[in-house]
Amino acid sequence: MLKQLLRCLLLILLLALPAAAQQRITQSINSNWLFRKDAAESTAASVAAATGWEKVSLPHTWNAADVLDDEPGYYRGTGWYRKTLQVPAEWQQKRVYLYFEGANQEAEVYVNGQLAGRHAGGYTAFSFPVSQFIKFDGPNPASAQVLVKLSNRHNVDIPPLSADFTFFGGLYRDVYLVAASPVHFDLDNYASNGTFLTTPTVSKDAAEVVLSGALSNESATARKLTLLTQVLDAAGKTVVRQQTSLTLKAGENRRFRQPLPQLKQPHLWSPTDPYLYRVVSTISEGKAQLDELVNPLGLRWFRFDAAQGFFLNGQPLKLIGTNRHQDVSGRGNALPDALHEKDVQLLKQLGGNFLRISHYPQDPAVLQACDRLGILTSVEIPVVNAITDSEGFFQNCRTMQTEMIRQGFNHPSVIIWAYMNEVLLRLPEGIKRDNEPGRAYLKKVNQLAQQLDDLTRREDPSRYTMCVNHGAFELYQEAGLTKIPQLVGWNLYQGWYSGELPGFADYLDRHHRELPDKPLLVTEYGADSDERLHSFQPRRFDKTTEYANAYHQFYLKAILDRPFVAGSTVWNLAEFSSETRQEANPHMNTKSLLTADRQPKDAYYFYQAHLLQTPFLRIGSRGWNLRSGPAAGPDSLFCRQPVEIYTNQPAVRLLVNGRDLGTKPAEFGVVRFNVPFGNGWNRIRAQAPGQAVEDQADVEFQLLPTQLTSTQLPFTELNVSLGDQRTFSDAQLHQVWVPEQAYAPGGWGYVGGTVYKLPGERLPYGSDRDILGTSYDALYETQRVGLRQFRLDVPDGEYEVTLHFAELEAAPAAEQLVYNLAGTGAASGAAPKAGRSFSVLVNGVAALPNLGAAATLPPLQAVSFKIPVSARNGRGIILDFQPQTGETILNGLQVKRLY
Repeated sequence: MLKQLLRCLLLILLLALPAAAQQRITQSINSNWLFRKDAAESTAASVAAATGWEKVSLPHTWNAADVLDDEPGYYRGTGWYRKTLQVPAEWQQKRVYLYFEGANQEAEVYVNGQLAGRHAGGYTAFSFPVSQFIKFDGPNPASAQVLVKLSNRHNVDIPPLSADFTFFGGLYRDVYLVAASPVHFDLDNYASNGTFLTTPTVSKDAAEVVLSGALSNESATARKLTLLTQVLDAAGKTVVRQQTSLTLKAGENRRFRQPLPQLKQPHLWSPTDPYLYRVVSTISEGKAQLDELVNPLGLRWFRFDAAQGFFLNGQPLKLIGTNRHQDVSGRGNALPDALHEKDVQLLKQLGGNFLRISHYPQDPAVLQACDRLGILTSVEIPVVNAITDSEGFFQNCRTMQTEMIRQGFNHPSVIIWAYMNEVLLRLPEGIKRDNEPGRAYLKKVNQLAQQLDDLTRREDPSRYTMCVNHGAFELYQEAGLTKIPQLVGWNLYQGWYSGELPGFADYLDRHHRELPDKPLLVTEYGADSDERLHSFQPRRFDKTTEYANAYHQFYLKAILDRPFVAGSTVWNLAEFSSETRQEANPHMNTKSLLTADRQPKDAYYFYQAHLLQTPFLRIGSRGWNLRSGPAAGPDSLFCRQPVEIYTNQPAVRLLVNGRDLGTKPAEFGVVRFNVPFGNGWNRIRAQAPGQAVEDQADVEFQLLPTQLTSTQLPFTELNVSLGDQRTFSDAQLHQVWVPEQAYAPGGWGYVGGTVYKLPGERLPYGSDRDILGTSYDALYETQRVGLRQFRLDVPDGEYEVTLHFAELEAAPAAEQLVYNLAGTGAASGAAPKAGRSFSVLVNGVAALPNLGAAATLPPLQAVSFKIPVSARNGRGIILDFQPQTGETILNGLQVKRLY
């Protein structure tokens, strides 16, 4: 009897609460979760009693570390999350939901042991009603046990099937608890907020705004309601309002469409002036406010033209920006909002106005930041490389596309909804484009594209549709994928994966010639660059900063020279995780304008020189502040090396250590100087004549004597990368590795042998395999094969010699990654050799006898040996390489004078 009385009193109190208390409550529940991996695939009932739980907070991924280690692969399986919620007693009459911004990729959510719902797909939000699972006991808070089962396993029915990025598992975005009045805006519309803003007409004189959506009455009685929508300007002043009265029956969910009065003289939204209104919509009953939503409103209009490009608010605008992946090294994809926002800010600081959010919808913080900062966007679902011919796959694609559109509908930054990326890059096994299964597969891909395009145009006729293709023009024409979407995006890598740089411009012209009515965007282009690697004779695929610079300079000019190219997005904003990659930076894709820790590369400054409107000047290779090189001659005390200056000014004056090197004109945003570096610190100052803009950089230079017995420039140390034409700078160890050279009397160098090179033309030299046991893969991936000697004519003294080896051939061939676009399906690496055996003699002493792949040189393993050496009687240091079986090898050599 007492319990019944308490419940009645509680109900009276709830009904008597002031209006504000009836409104929607949204709170994050990111703290105090428990996590455990579960390779055994436990059930919800059994896992609750399991041990081995780890305390975590969200966002969280279980792959932050294992994607970076030397073990191939990473955990793709099941993980469980558990949390106890305390639900306030005041929520007994509310409708409670669990809202997940994203979880990768198959989710099951249980509340108090009961299944609340399932979701497929790792990159869109989902929510489930959970009120029915929460048991209250009078005025006391209720305890709710939340259990989430996740799996990032490969599933043939869930895109992406494969891709050049890592499929991190986990609850890697925010999770919220939402409590709403029984009368509320629709909470069951693909995890959207249930309201949708459209602007049927916008001009500089007037704008029409319409709010549509649905209202739900989950109470037991009919309700007489008022729907009030107000548009507030940036100062908070109401500029237009509309009020609608309606009655909802008990249990009714009713759609509505509410046109607002015309907004006169609107403040338009653009990248240079991203002005946002706020649209505040409330549901009231009498004086009691039951629910409220706030949406951003940016008033703008736009169009794409196949001949003239893109127009915003009636003015031509070249879309220039980047792609973006959602991970940061060491954190995986489990990022706080601040890091998502930081990336958008870095794009804005670049001068960019366009972001391709690739290859999946990302954290809501990204589009919110784009709205605020004035970045136009394209968003896509992760149908990458290939499809599965199954109804399950097709249905998941349709659901993802609907979720993406409805969840992002009200963001003014969005101008494109896309749905495929390089979908014909990887044909299923046994299928060829010219056989019957191949033709059937292309037809299925066409059907899926048509379904997604039709769905998108129904859902949101105001935005454009886009399909993104790799550079197989005839293949995508044959499949009809250039006809279905309103826009075609091309991912083009001429001069990188294949071909030469001029092929890029030729490809653009071909599109315009053969598809004259189809607007074009260059959705990807880029070249890997390792900030540690440099070359004054850069070559395709050498991963140097200098080749990436030349690549971007060619591509941007070709893009800007062609009005029909509506826009372009560099691949990528920042280096990102791709666990299957090997190469010089294992498990990372380094095609980017920023390093993984968001430090600018040279190409970032180059784009700033072209995109920023304020005076700009920046000295390039700022991260290359530790250099080395040989003196210009036996009596010289300097070494000349090139330096690039990036600027939007007509000319630049350069001073080095106070010495004026003169003024040079800029050529397409770049000024090049050949700088004489002296031993030690060198201060470089760059100035734009007539402008109060300048830059300064300090470079430490390790000058190497050409004659090692020089008294003017005493020999101290030498680090050589064999089989390499690049310089490798290691700031952490304060070492610069210089390229190999042939021996000349009085100096140093190899005698005999050849540069190690894989078959084919993709790599100029060296291997593309992950070298285990080192973070200096670039050094161990190159070697000289068959050398007879390495000589150093150093003065008498005591030295330490370190020899570095890696067996590059006595290992199984690796699968050629499909995105390399060179011999898809072929093996990478030379065929395994039977083995090699050789000895190294140091000044006649067999310091390393019988080096062999089977014992001392394991395949693809970094191996080094440190040897003390005495140089006496003017002989210097002579390393003799004597083969027993196969050829001798040497990957790297270090010599340090001790005294």
